[in-house]
Amino acid sequence: MAVLVLEDGRVFRGAPYGARGETFGEMVFNTGMTGYQETLTDPSYHRQIVAMTSPHIGNTGVNDDDPESSKVWVAGYVVREPARVHSNWRATRGLHDYLADQGVVGIAMPGTRALTRHLRERGAMRAGIFSGTGAEAPVAELVERVRHSPGMVGADLAAEVSTREPYVVPAIGKRRFTVAAVDLGIKAMTPHRMAERGCEVHVLPAWSTAEEILARDPDGVFFSNGPGDPAAADAQVEALRGVLTAGRPFFGICFGNQIFGRALGLGTYKLRYGHRGVNQPVQDRRTGKVDISAHNHGFAVRAPLDGPFDTPYGRAEVSHVNLNDDCVEGLRLLGRPAFSVQYHPEAAAGPHDAAGLFDEFCDLMGAKQGA
Repeated sequence: MAVLVLEDGRVFRGAPYGARGETFGEMVFNTGMTGYQETLTDPSYHRQIVAMTSPHIGNTGVNDDDPESSKVWVAGYVVREPARVHSNWRATRGLHDYLADQGVVGIAMPGTRALTRHLRERGAMRAGIFSGTGAEAPVAELVERVRHSPGMVGADLAAEVSTREPYVVPAIGKRRFTVAAVDLGIKAMTPHRMAERGCEVHVLPAWSTAEEILARDPDGVFFSNGPGDPAAADAQVEALRGVLTAGRPFFGICFGNQIFGRALGLGTYKLRYGHRGVNQPVQDRRTGKVDISAHNHGFAVRAPLDGPFDTPYGRAEVSHVNLNDDCVEGLRLLGRPAFSVQYHPEAAAGPHDAAGLFDEFCDLMGAKQGA
């Protein structure tokens, strides 16, 4: 037996899935029907228990080609109906064994729809999964343990998931640009997308200073996605301010967008239950074009939607908005080569509508080279 316990006292029962034991984290849900291996290995999910809303998970097994990092980062995993048999020509093993090997505690239960509706009404909250003998403890005791587990507000987590040492992803074909990419929880596909466009990508630890970033003499600087509360990422904000002052082209995604917002003097806030999935409609306010996009964030930037606003680096604007809730999905400086988006144009599992943003970054670097 296994139980999922929420901090507000709601309890769901099911069968153990993956490793047995206990785990704690922020309870969130992902609406994607594909890409579960990308989700599991995305460092942005560090310290989160992820529930998949798609009813069948594990059908294609797990392979050695699609991981976005070296390990599974989710704190726990919740599925409705795990595949009894996996089938795919690239699969090397089943999802259950993969989770068990990596010590990821999960639960298979019939109530994923009820769980999702509960989180949409009450918001993301702390939770715990208990299986084996731990699941037999009194519910009141388990709830109390969940309530004493750490929350996500104020959590500074980028350094926990970042590379310890710099490394280089070489350009594919002729090298056109050198990019310094600050790893706040970067996914493997991100430097690959830039390498496809002729970028030699120097991936740097999350704690890199502006001086260390600029010492690489990059044509452009990139800040990646990552976990935690952007309000706690003061070191990264200070580093980015140094980059912006130096005038280097900048591109940020997800957590990098929130850091960019803070560097411009904007605030951030926690979304009620976040955006996690592959079906979010985002509009480019410059062109009116709508992209269906991949998301994974629980925080957002608070910025004026009614026109340009002043920053220490000149005028800026909200470049993209979410058509579901008007959430800020992108920022852009009007007088300097710097922009960011809240979503994931590199999404390996798709959709790929927004992949052209990497071309925009290359255009900014090319224009700077020719200036």
